[in-house]
Amino acid sequence: MATSRVEYTIGGVKIHFPCKAYPSQLAMMNSIMRGLNYGQHCLLESPTGSGKSLALLCSALGWQKQSLSLGLRLLSYVIQVCSFCCVVVSLPEESQLKEQSIASRLSEKFLASHTCEKDDDFQPDRKRIRTADQKPHWRKRPVVNLSICFVFSVQAPEPCSHCPCASTKDGVKDKDKDGSKKIPKIFFGTRTHKQITQITHELKRTVYSHVPMTILSSRDHTCVNQEVAPHSNRNERCKDLLEAKDGRSCRYYHGVQKMRDQYTLQHVHGLHDAWDIEELVTLGKRLRSCSYYAARELMQSASIIFCPYNYLLDPMIRESMDIDLAGQILVLDEAHNIEDCARESASFTLHYNSLLLSRDELDGMVNSNIRRSKHEPLRDFCYSLINWIQESQSLMSERGYESASKVWSGKDILSIFHGLGITADTFSILKQNLAAVLEKEERAGVVNGRDDMVQVPTISTATSAVLKNLFMVLDFLYRDNCRFAEDYRVALQKSYAWTNQVPPDVPDAQGFFVRPRHRQRQSVRVKAEVLTLSFWCLNPAVAFSDLSGSVHSIVLTSGTLSPMGSFSSELGVKFSIQLEANHVINKSQVWVGTVGAGPQGKKLCATFQHTETYAFQDEVGALLLHVCQVMAKGVLCFLPSYKMLDKLRDRWTNTGLWEKLEQQKTVITEPRGGAKGDFDELLQTYYDAIKYCEGRDGALLIAVCRGKVSEGLDFTDDNARAVVTIGIPFPNIKDLQVELKMKYNDQHCSSRGLLPGHRWYEIQAYRALNQALGRCIRHRNDWGALILVDDRYRNNPNKYITGLSKWVRQLVQHHNTFHNAMQSLAAFSQGQQKLEVASLSAELSPTASSHSPHLAAAVEEQSLAKDSELQIPSSCVKPPELQPDTSSSVCHFFSLTQLKGEENKKTGEINRSIERRVLELKIQSVTSKQIPRKTKPTMCLWLSVTLQILHSNFQADRYSIKNQLFPARIVIYHINNV
Repeated sequence: MATSRVEYTIGGVKIHFPCKAYPSQLAMMNSIMRGLNYGQHCLLESPTGSGKSLALLCSALGWQKQSLSLGLRLLSYVIQVCSFCCVVVSLPEESQLKEQSIASRLSEKFLASHTCEKDDDFQPDRKRIRTADQKPHWRKRPVVNLSICFVFSVQAPEPCSHCPCASTKDGVKDKDKDGSKKIPKIFFGTRTHKQITQITHELKRTVYSHVPMTILSSRDHTCVNQEVAPHSNRNERCKDLLEAKDGRSCRYYHGVQKMRDQYTLQHVHGLHDAWDIEELVTLGKRLRSCSYYAARELMQSASIIFCPYNYLLDPMIRESMDIDLAGQILVLDEAHNIEDCARESASFTLHYNSLLLSRDELDGMVNSNIRRSKHEPLRDFCYSLINWIQESQSLMSERGYESASKVWSGKDILSIFHGLGITADTFSILKQNLAAVLEKEERAGVVNGRDDMVQVPTISTATSAVLKNLFMVLDFLYRDNCRFAEDYRVALQKSYAWTNQVPPDVPDAQGFFVRPRHRQRQSVRVKAEVLTLSFWCLNPAVAFSDLSGSVHSIVLTSGTLSPMGSFSSELGVKFSIQLEANHVINKSQVWVGTVGAGPQGKKLCATFQHTETYAFQDEVGALLLHVCQVMAKGVLCFLPSYKMLDKLRDRWTNTGLWEKLEQQKTVITEPRGGAKGDFDELLQTYYDAIKYCEGRDGALLIAVCRGKVSEGLDFTDDNARAVVTIGIPFPNIKDLQVELKMKYNDQHCSSRGLLPGHRWYEIQAYRALNQALGRCIRHRNDWGALILVDDRYRNNPNKYITGLSKWVRQLVQHHNTFHNAMQSLAAFSQGQQKLEVASLSAELSPTASSHSPHLAAAVEEQSLAKDSELQIPSSCVKPPELQPDTSSSVCHFFSLTQLKGEENKKTGEINRSIERRVLELKIQSVTSKQIPRKTKPTMCLWLSVTLQILHSNFQADRYSIKNQLFPARIVIYHINNV
C-alpha cells in the first residue's frame, strides 16, 4: 500500500479504501451505493486516470461484504429466537442439490489420483457405464459456503408464532430457489483480457484482495496442453480430447480437481491475494491441471467473477460457460463500446460454404441411419436455406467494385421463411432436434469381434456452431410473438477475395500421378467468390432484454460515455442514477490544442479527398516530426484507419521523412492483425525504447483509432507525453451495416428516443477519438499534451468540440498558426519538466538525508549558480560515470556529489539549472549489510533518480564499476533492484 487505508461510510455501508479517495471516486462510490441498495441501474462517466476501477471494486465488494455480515447476523438471530421451539437447521434435501459440476463428473479413477503416488497419465482411459435405472449416489458434505449464498432453512414441526420467522415475505427479488436469501455475485466485465489484468492488480491494493474470485477466459489464454495450445483450432482439439475420439484424453482436464476450489487455491497453492490469468496458467502447468476448466469451477464459489463483457452479453457464450446472471450485480467497465458489443452478440454472419459443409455432414448422418429422425429435419432446413440463397442471388444489386447485396427487413424474412415451411412451431421442433443430436449416447455394438458399448457419432463442432448461431438469431426473431423482428436486417452479400490454392495433380499420358517426393507443390493465388448471409441486429436493447429484467443492478462506467442520454434509449434500460465526474488533475498538467495548419501553412482537413493528396501527407509528416522534436520520451499518434497508416508510411519512406523520424525516435507502427504474443513484443519494444533511449529520444508509436493500442492500454508518465490525433475517426459511410443503422435510427428516433442517424454517426467518431486521447493522463501526477490535428475543430467548434469529453472540452485552445502552437507546446513541456525536477529534488533529497548524515552531506553539496540558465534534458537520462571505490568506509554513500541546485524566485516560479558535475557512487555501500534495512529503499531511489536527472549532461554512456565498464541502463537497473 502506498498510503494508509481510509474507511468511508457511504449509504450505510463501510467501505475500506487503500488511500484517501479523490472527490470523483467518492461521487462514484456514492452513486454505486444508491444503485445497489435500491436495485437500480447506474451510468457513470469518470475520466481516465481518475481511479474509477478502484472505486468500482471497493464499493461493490464493500456492499457485498456488508450484505453477507447482515445475513449472518440475521441467521444467528433467528436460531436464537427460535431456540425454545423445536427447530432444526438442515441442509437442502437431495432433490434440491444443483446440477453436478464439471470436475465432479470425472471418473473415480482420477478422483482417487489425489492419494495415488504413481504417475498414471499413460494408463488407458476407461469409461464407466451406468444404466438408465441407476441413480448416482452423492455424498452429503456438512459444509456450506456462506460467502456466496445462504442455503440454510429453519424448520419447525409446527408453525411458530413467537418470532418474526412466521411472517417472512415472499417474492423477494434476490431469493434462491429454495426461498433462502442469496448474496449477489459480482460479474465484472471489461473489454479485453489486458484490462482484466490491470483490474486484478488494483484489487491487490485493497483489503478485499482475499475474496474468492475467478477469471473466465478462452482457451487461447488458459490452455496448458501442448497438444492443443499451439494450434489455432484449440476449441475443436480440446473437445476431441475430452470425448476421447482417438482413444486419448486430456490428462490436464482429469487433474482439474487439484485447483477447483477456493480454499485449495489460497491455502495450499499460495494464491492468497487477487491473481491474474497468467498466475493461474503458471499454476496449472506446475500441477498439470487444466486452468480453463478450473476457472469455470471456481465460479461456483466466487464472490467476484472477471471476464470480457461479451461473455455476459452473448447468449451463446453465457450458455456454454454456464453463466447465470439472475439476481447478480453486473459491472461493465470501459462500456463505451457496449452498444456495438450488444448488437454483435445478437447478430450472426453465415458463410455459404459453411452452410454447404453442414448440409453434407447432416446428409451423411441421415444416409448412415444415425438418429435419422432427428438429423433429417435439420438437413432439410439447410437444403431450404441453400435453395433460397441461390434463388435470391438474381435479386442482388451492385454496390461497388466486385460487390453486390440485397437487404430484407426482419418481417420480410419471417414471411419468406414461412413460405419455406419455417414457422415459430416448426422452429421449436428444430431446436429440440438439435439438442437431441448433440447429446452423447452409447449403444451396444461389436468392437474387434467383441460385444462392447459404442459411442454414437455426433456432428462436428463446426456444424454445431453454424446451427446454434442460426437458431440463436431465429430465436430472437420469433421471441415474444416476433417482437424484435423489426430490429433486424438480413443482408445477402457477394464479394471476391484472393486465396491460396494448391493446383490439383494432373495425370500423365499413361494415367499416373507423378510428384517429386521432397518437392512441395506451389500454391496459386486465385480469386474466389465469397457469399455471406448476415443477420444484423440494429437495436442493442435486443441483447440487453435478457439482462435488464433479471439482474440486481447494472453499473456501466467509462471515461467516454457522453452523450449519456443515448445509452438509455439504445440499450432499453432505465439508468436512474447517472454521474459525469470531473478529472482529478490540475488544468496546468495537460495541454489541449487544435492545429489546423502544418509547418508550411497549408490547411489540414483530414477528409477522404484531402488525405489522398501528397501535400496533405507531407504536411502531416512534417508536423509530426516537429512534435517529436519538442516532446521528449513517448509520443502516440492515432490515425483514422489502417489504410491511411499504410499510405503515410509509403509516402514518408519515399520522401525520406521516415528516416528523419527514426533519427529522432524509435518509430513503431501498430500491426493490422497478428498474434497476441507479437503485439505484446511490439509494446515491450516501445517501452524499452523510452526507458533506455539508446541514441534516440524515446519512441513514436503510430496506431489507429479503435485498434488495440487506443483502448485498454496504460501509457503512464514518459510512455505518453503527447498524443497526436490526425482527423476525426468517422466510421466508413459506405459500409452497408453503418448505412442501415443510420436509417434505422432515423426511422425510430421519435418513437423510441434514439439519436438521429447523422448524430449517431458522429458519436461513434467522438467516442473513438476520446478513447485515443485518454491514453495520455493516467494518474493524478501525470502530465501530457493532446494535439488535435484538423482545421474543422477551429472552423466549427460548436459541432466538433462538443463531442469531446467534458474534461478535454474545457481545456481546448485553438491556435491560428503552426508556429504559435509549437511555441506554446514547447513552453508547456519545459515548464512541466522543471516542476518534475523540482518535485524530485524536494521529495527525495530531504527524505534520504534524514536517514543518514553521509547522505545529508552529499545533498548539501548541491549548490548552483543563481544566474545560470535552465537546460531541460529533452532526451533520455544518462547516468554519470561511476568511479572506483577508494574509500575505506563502506558506510559512505558519496565521496563527491556536485550537482546544480535550484533556486526559487520571489514570484515562486522555478528557474533553476543543472550543470555537468562528477558523481561518485559506491554501489558496495548500498548493498552492504551495515546500512539499516529501512533506509535502503529511500537511498537507492534517490541514487536512481539522481543518475537519471544527470544522464543527459554526460557524453559517456558507459560507466566504470570496479574497473569494469557497464552501460548506463545496467547501472540504473542494478540500483533499482538493490
